[in-house]
Amino acid sequence: MNQALILFALRLVSGLLLFSILVGLFIIVWKEYRSTAGQSEVHRRVYGTLKVLRELDGMYRVTGETYPLLPLTSLGRSPTNSIPIPDTFASSEHALVTLRDGQWWLEDRQSRNGTTLNDLPVTQPVVITQGDVIGIGTVRFHVELES
Repeated sequence: MNQALILFALRLVSGLLLFSILVGLFIIVWKEYRSTAGQSEVHRRVYGTLKVLRELDGMYRVTGETYPLLPLTSLGRSPTNSIPIPDTFASSEHALVTLRDGQWWLEDRQSRNGTTLNDLPVTQPVVITQGDVIGIGTVRFHVELES
């Protein structure tokens, strides 16, 4: 009887040890899942919008077309861009808007007709802010950043 009690205690201790290992593994996997889900949410999060402006009667007006501003937003004629621009003056991969260290940057991708920011040519990466107007070909985008 003494030996049966010792075997029962050993089974109980090994069962509890196995259970605690499984719970620990579950906690580790759950934390890793939550971390990965949070990182992918950051990449899907919209940080603002680019609203299309069209020239009507000598003034630029919002057309109602809006595009989400993501941490990496590419603009150009190619359909693989984040924002495809149906304009013959736009290059296939015309410009890039990126979020770096909390600031938004606009970069011309060596396009043939150039990129403008508030009607000034962009020759090197430049910081963009709320209300700026990005020009690509005949299309203008009004920048609206999330506050």
